[in-house]
Amino acid sequence: MNSTRQLIAVAVDRSGNVASHAGRAHRWTVFDAWPNGELDIAYSIQLAEHACLHEWHVSDFPERHPLHAVDVAIAASGGEGVQRRLGERNTRLLTTAELDPVAAVKQYLMGNLAPGLPHDADGCGGEGHQHSDHVHS
Repeated sequence: MNSTRQLIAVAVDRSGNVASHAGRAHRWTVFDAWPNGELDIAYSIQLAEHACLHEWHVSDFPERHPLHAVDVAIAASGGEGVQRRLGERNTRLLTTAELDPVAAVKQYLMGNLAPGLPHDADGCGGEGHQHSDHVHS
């Protein structure tokens, strides 16, 4: 169990499962994790199309994204560029194969988050996406 209070954002898909790709996720559930183990849903984030992390971080002004305010972000996969850009704002991106957002947060807090998936190169493409901040193999 962590000894400090944390805000933990989990990317969620339309079914309510952990979303497959952090950089393309438009929905995030933010949990308030207390040192005593209490876990509350603090708020939800619904991003506009142009505000997903891939688009935001390659924009002319990539400052002050809503996810820069959380301590930890969790998704099924995430590229090195998104991990690096979030890290520059002190937000740690973790990946997991866990589908249930609450279970993923609890696993993280207990130090046994199920390992993440490989970066989903197909999921990070898209009109206007810049590939200069990461490499696909």
